[in-house]
Amino acid sequence: MDVNNYILTVSCQSTRGIVAALSGYLAEKGCNLVDASQFDALDSGRFFMRISIQSQQGLGREALLGGLQPIIERFGLEVALYDTAKRMKVMLMVSRFGHCLNDLLYRWRIGGLPIDIVGVVSNHLDYQKLVVNHDIPFHYIKVTKENKPQAEAQLMDLAKQSGAELIVLARYMQVLSEDLCKAMSGRIINIHHSFLPSFKGANPYKQAYERGVKLIGATAHYVTDDLDEGPIIEQDTVRVTHAQSPEDYVSLGRDVEAQVLARAIHAHIHHRTFIDGNRTVVFPASPGSYASERMG
Repeated sequence: MDVNNYILTVSCQSTRGIVAALSGYLAEKGCNLVDASQFDALDSGRFFMRISIQSQQGLGREALLGGLQPIIERFGLEVALYDTAKRMKVMLMVSRFGHCLNDLLYRWRIGGLPIDIVGVVSNHLDYQKLVVNHDIPFHYIKVTKENKPQAEAQLMDLAKQSGAELIVLARYMQVLSEDLCKAMSGRIINIHHSFLPSFKGANPYKQAYERGVKLIGATAHYVTDDLDEGPIIEQDTVRVTHAQSPEDYVSLGRDVEAQVLARAIHAHIHHRTFIDGNRTVVFPASPGSYASERMG
């Protein structure tokens, strides 16, 4: 018997009957609901749902999606149906700090991050050899004040040609234009230390050390044209003490940044994130799902 696995995501204005209509339709089509999460955002009036579906009858994606049209029209649903056998195409971008890039490449190589890396873009040549040794295309795009519009046009062409569905700024230290942010809205993830805006500019960890902070951390968020103010996907912290040096802060901070970025990407590629205005709804991975998602 053919078995197809899908993820159905739904967002709309909250109203009664949505869950009953969807579950009834899926049962009618002989589908098993392996996992389901839902959330009513009372302040925005939006409803969000994610369903993992197993079609025992080998029902194709287009047929399953086509049958949903009456329900979509009835409730004004925004719906997407993803085949879990298809990996998301991801483009990574990096400058001169390579800890996040190295971490992502390792997770990808061992199967812990099931994505297709379609290329790595950098405004420096530091990691060219590392990337090429992984049999991944490396694209060097020099960025200056004079050539920034041309460099970004080249970047947008690369994203289009490669079919990139997600861009990950793995410590890429250039500000993206408003046009690119809008063109890839909800499909660019950035990572930064959590000291913004308290410790802006150079050497944030040194500034944190000088102020005697007790927690350092990192934030992964979707990129918008409002610098470092996009909807937050994932955050984490680690405790530090007066006995540790600024170099210790940097080392601990890099570890947290790498972990937070990987978790944010994991949530996005498995369609567990929904943007609700300036915030996100992020459904947790269900028990045992990390192993099953890795196989997807």
